[in-house]
Amino acid sequence: MEIDQTGRRTRNRFALLIAATLLLTQLAAASGLLQLIENSYSDLWHRIAGLRHTPEHTVLITIDEATLNAYRDEPLAFWSPQIAKASQVLRESGVAIVGLDMMFSISPEQWLRKHQGTIDSGIATYDLPIRNEISTGRLVMVSSRQQSSDGFDELLLPASDYLLAVPDFDLNTHLGLADLLSDLDGGVRHFNLAPELKLRRESDRAALPSLSFATLLAVRANGADAHSAEWSINNHLYSRSSEQRRISYSGPPGTIPRVPLIDLLQEGASSKAEIRALAGKVAIIGVAYAGMNDVHKTPYTTSFMGMGGRFMIGPEIHANIVENMLSGRELHPLPLPVSIAYQLLMLLLFAWLFYLQQSSRGAVILLLGATLAAAIAYAGFVADIIIPVAEPQLGLLLLFLGVLSFKHASEERERERITQLFGRYVSDNVVDQLIESGGEPILGGTTEQITVLFSDIRNFTTISERLDAQEVVEMLNTYFDRACDAVLEEGGTVDKFIGDAIMVQFGAPYHFEDHADRALRAAVAIKQVAADFRVWMTGRFPERNLPEFAIGIGLHSGEAVIGNIGSSRRLEYTVIGDTVNAASRIEGKTKELGCVILASSATIESAQQKVSTGKVQRVSVKGKAIELELYEVLDTVD
Repeated sequence: MEIDQTGRRTRNRFALLIAATLLLTQLAAASGLLQLIENSYSDLWHRIAGLRHTPEHTVLITIDEATLNAYRDEPLAFWSPQIAKASQVLRESGVAIVGLDMMFSISPEQWLRKHQGTIDSGIATYDLPIRNEISTGRLVMVSSRQQSSDGFDELLLPASDYLLAVPDFDLNTHLGLADLLSDLDGGVRHFNLAPELKLRRESDRAALPSLSFATLLAVRANGADAHSAEWSINNHLYSRSSEQRRISYSGPPGTIPRVPLIDLLQEGASSKAEIRALAGKVAIIGVAYAGMNDVHKTPYTTSFMGMGGRFMIGPEIHANIVENMLSGRELHPLPLPVSIAYQLLMLLLFAWLFYLQQSSRGAVILLLGATLAAAIAYAGFVADIIIPVAEPQLGLLLLFLGVLSFKHASEERERERITQLFGRYVSDNVVDQLIESGGEPILGGTTEQITVLFSDIRNFTTISERLDAQEVVEMLNTYFDRACDAVLEEGGTVDKFIGDAIMVQFGAPYHFEDHADRALRAAVAIKQVAADFRVWMTGRFPERNLPEFAIGIGLHSGEAVIGNIGSSRRLEYTVIGDTVNAASRIEGKTKELGCVILASSATIESAQQKVSTGKVQRVSVKGKAIELELYEVLDTVD
C-alpha cells in the first residue's frame, strides 16, 4: 500500500512538473522571448537546404553593370524610355504582368520645367512611351510610406505625370506598397498581403494603394480583382489582411532567374526564344548593380560555418513572395493544438528518460533531446511546415532541471530514511552506496552470500567481577567504539552487540563482491585494536589485578537470510542461518586452539587477496554434521 501511494505521489508530481513546464514554454513563446532563437534556427534551415525549389513563375529584369555601362551618359532618373521599351517587349512576349520596383517621384519633364521654366516640343514627349505603357494597365508601379512626426503614414507616390496615366486612376490596381517587413535583427522573413495604414483621413483609404507590391503582382497575374476581399490562387485562399506570413524563399540570392535589362532593348528582342520563354511569368524590373541601396538581410545573410553571408536585392525578395503565392508553396506554422500535443509527447518521453538515468547521463539525454527537436524541425521545414525548436528545447531544459530537483529532494528523503534504518549499523560510505545503487534493501527477507564475523572478549567474567558496573560499561563502550571504527572502515554492518561480543556481517545490506576480503581485513584491524587497547586498560585500571586484555575472532562465509525480523511491535534488521551459527562456533574455538583469528576454508577460498595463515586444523563444531577446516589468520597481503 505504501509503495502504491509513493508511486501515485511521484506520478502526480511529474504530471504537475510537465504541465508547469508546458505552460511556461507557451508563455515564453507567446511573449516573443523565443522568437530570436526560432529565427536563428529558421535561418540555419534555409542555409542548410540551399536551393529549395526551382522558381517557375517569376523573373527579374535587372539594371546591372552591363546595362548601366551601355547608358552611362544618361542619369537613371531619365531612363523612362528604356523602362517603357523593356515593358513593351515583355508585354508582347506574353508576360503575365510587369512590376516596376523603382519609383520615379519626378518625371524628366517635370524636372526640366522646374529648372529651366520651359521645355521644347521634343522634350515634351520624352515621357510619352512610359505613360503609354502605364495606360495599358499591364505595368504595376510601387509606392512607399513613411511615418510623420505625429504618427500618421504618409504615402510616397510616383510622379503625378505617371499617376495621371493610370487607367481610371485606379491606384489600388496599379500601385503596390513596396515596403518590406523587417524583424528586430533587420532580417526580412515575413510579409503581409495588405499592410495596415494609419491615415489622417479615412476617406482617402479607398483611393490609395492598399496591397503590398508582391501581393498585387500575384493577384494581377492570377487575373483576380485587386479590390476583392479575398482571392483564390492555386487552390489557396488569401484574405485581405495585415497578418504577417512567412516568406518561403526558393533559395539563396541569385535563385530567381535574371535577365539584364539591356537584353530587352536589343533590336528584335521580343522575337528571341529566351525572351518568349518568359510568357506567363511575372517580370519585376529593378536595380541589381554594385553599390545600390536596395539590399536586405534575409535568412541567407548571417554567415554560419562558411554558409550564407550574402544580402538579397529588394526585387528578388518581392519575386520570392510572388513565387510563394503563385506556386502555393508557403511555410505554414504547425497548428497550435498539434504543436502543444507534440511538445507534450516530447516532455512525457524525456521525463521518463531523465528520471531513469543519473544526473550526468541526464545531461547527455538533454543534448540528444535538443538535437532531436532540431532534427524534427528541419524535417518539417523541408515539408514547408514550421515546427518550433526553441519551445521544446526550453521545455526539455526546464524539465531536466525540474527532474534534477525532484530527484535531489527524493534522494535526500531516501538518504534520511536509509540513514535512520541503517545509520547505526553501517558507515556513511555504505549509506551513500545504498542510495547511489538505487537498490532498495529488501527488508522483508532475502538470501545473500555474505561473511559473518564474531568477536568476544576473553576472561570477560573475571574482568567484570573486578570492576564496578560503571567501569564495565566505560570499558565496553571505549573498546566497541574503536572496534566498530575498524569494521565500518571496511564497509561492515554491525548487526548487534551481545554482552561482550560483536556480530558483524559483510555484504549486507549493500552487497560487496569482496565481502570475504573486507571481513578478513577488518578482523586483522580489530586484532590490532585489541593490542592497543591493552595499553589503555593498564593505564585506566592500574593495580586492579586484571587479566591481560585479549579477544577471539571467528569468520565464516556462506548464504544467510537477511531482513527485518521480529514481531509486529518490534523488528530488528539482522541476519540468520547456518552461516551465522558457524561463525559463532568458530569464534568459540579460538581460545581452544590458541588463536586470535580463525576463519573457515569457505572464507579463505572466497577471498581474492592473499592471506597469511598459521596453523590449519579440522574441527567439529556444534550444529555441523561435518568437520570444518579452520585457518589461523595472521595477516592479509595486498
